[in-house]
Amino acid sequence: MINLKTSHEIELMARAGIVLEGVIEELKQAIRPGVRTIELDRLAERHMRAAGARPGFLGYHGFPNSVCISINDEAVHGIPGRRRIAEGDIVSLDLGLILDGFWADMGCTVPVGKVSSEAERLIRVTEECLEIAVQNAQPGGRLGDISAAVQRHAEAGGFSVIRQFVGHGIGRQMHEDPQVPNFGVPGTGPELRPGMTLAIEPMVNQGSPDVYIKPDGWTVCTSDGALSAYFEHTVAITREGPRVLTRSHGAGQKNQRLAG
Repeated sequence: MINLKTSHEIELMARAGIVLEGVIEELKQAIRPGVRTIELDRLAERHMRAAGARPGFLGYHGFPNSVCISINDEAVHGIPGRRRIAEGDIVSLDLGLILDGFWADMGCTVPVGKVSSEAERLIRVTEECLEIAVQNAQPGGRLGDISAAVQRHAEAGGFSVIRQFVGHGIGRQMHEDPQVPNFGVPGTGPELRPGMTLAIEPMVNQGSPDVYIKPDGWTVCTSDGALSAYFEHTVAITREGPRVLTRSHGAGQKNQRLAG
């Protein structure tokens, strides 16, 4: 069942989203060669708690940390530890928090120093997939419009989308209905109605769409060892159009430029 949010609940989610945006900005500034991933995790937890929020991922279904940190061929759900970030890596951050009873969920991929031109292009296309997906999150449309937009743009760039993991509804729980795949057919799926709140998260691979899970039970890697990139926003469907709750300027001009 899809849980529609009131305008007040959406405002509460936006408050959580802006806190999370600030945490991610702190992490992006801290990413540099030599930093251990566990240091980033601790930094994120400190900032969340200082803002009065609770790290949502910590203990979620047994996940041991506050942030998922995935590097290079790791697509999502990487566990922070003693690994040091290196020049040329691409680092995907995925984190969520709970504030005033509501979740915010957000992610991005960060290049470390000078990366390959193909890594740069993968990151750029994946971020564009998210922005285009947001612009397709229009009231009266269909969920498949979002999914198809991601798939179309990723594949047009010569990349592939992961199929085993998807986005999701979000609110008082991190995972609510509906699922939000990164592949699909326009005009299909549930109607997009004001009050829906979605975690839209393109997961784009340089090579094959196939992935596997490491023996740690969490870290998802590309089956062919190719790079993977990831971007995510929490988005509300409103009567006026999509509202990005994890970005301080809402839908923003960047979305409008990409919409054409």
